[in-house]
Amino acid sequence: MLRMRVLHTADLHLGRQFMGLSLEADHESVLGQIVDALVAEHVDVLVIAGDVFDRASPPSSAIRQFNRFLKRVAEETEAAVVMISGNHDSGDRIEAMSVFSAASRVLVRGIATAAEVPLVLRDAHGDVAFSALSFSYEYAAREVFGDEGISTPADVITAQIAAARAYVPKGARWVVVAHAFVAGGAAGETERALTRVGGIETVPAEVFAGATYVALGHLHKPQEVSASHIRYSGSPLAFGFDEAGAEKSMTIVDLNAETVDIRTLPFRPLRQVRSLTGAFADLLAGTPSEDFIQAILTDASPLIDPMKRLRVTYPNACHLAYAKQARAQEVKTFGTGSAVVTPVEMIDNFLKVVRGRDANGPEMAILADKLHMAVSAEDRT
Repeated sequence: MLRMRVLHTADLHLGRQFMGLSLEADHESVLGQIVDALVAEHVDVLVIAGDVFDRASPPSSAIRQFNRFLKRVAEETEAAVVMISGNHDSGDRIEAMSVFSAASRVLVRGIATAAEVPLVLRDAHGDVAFSALSFSYEYAAREVFGDEGISTPADVITAQIAAARAYVPKGARWVVVAHAFVAGGAAGETERALTRVGGIETVPAEVFAGATYVALGHLHKPQEVSASHIRYSGSPLAFGFDEAGAEKSMTIVDLNAETVDIRTLPFRPLRQVRSLTGAFADLLAGTPSEDFIQAILTDASPLIDPMKRLRVTYPNACHLAYAKQARAQEVKTFGTGSAVVTPVEMIDNFLKVVRGRDANGPEMAILADKLHMAVSAEDRT
């Protein structure tokens, strides 16, 4: 091959619903578009940068859907596959997918390792090393790397980068695949925090020094961070109304001898995410649509069962509000003037009211552990 061509995608979130509505058909469509792009663009490597599934125990239908997708990639394309787990995934489940893989074409990493051996491929310009840095919480990384000083996601990524760098062939171009919140990235409403409650989750872009391209997962908006070669491909589907009107895309990366050329290919979703504002009668008389609809009514008084009636025109209408209520919510603040209060801040504020002092260090550690256990238990359900 003259140069290495990579298709970078992430945050598939298979098994996810949109406000209670199934996305299985929508996912099937975008997975098919990925396969089509692999063929049409003569892609050499497919990169999936984490959050393959929406939760640690995804429904069996989502697992079967992804297995069908991988089978199509293997049978219909020549692309190698590099894939990691994200914070929504079960690392063990993703790791298990590597057992029967062809080592020459596949690198699947679900669990962090101190021996981060890359997949090395070759084009006309020499070697290209792909390092797959699976998502890991700090407590797990401390055990893997034997370092009790690891306390933030930045520490985890730093340890993984050091482990990977040791195995990169001299002179090789280096592609790093990671699932992280890199400082400067623009987050939306649907990304879950990457750290234990109360921690610092951002990772400085400088930790990726020396990489030719950094394929990131976690943030759902396509974007570059700090430099053009450090990039989020974004999710292939919109998962919240804050993404209404956003164009989703996959990223095509050409690794030349000295340069990196980057462009995007848009996804064509089965259903758009849209927010409609207006009088109920006007919305009801609108063009029928299968899109996911948020209706914001400008009517002065509440109506009787408006959602049921709207679904005659918009079967997938899934949220309704009144404009004056929405405006009131925008100006509403909590005691500190902040529009968002974390669970830790809420409990700490409560303790201050009851006891007249902040929670101390040991108390905060217990609180973080209990909240983390609650999040983990939710993931298993």
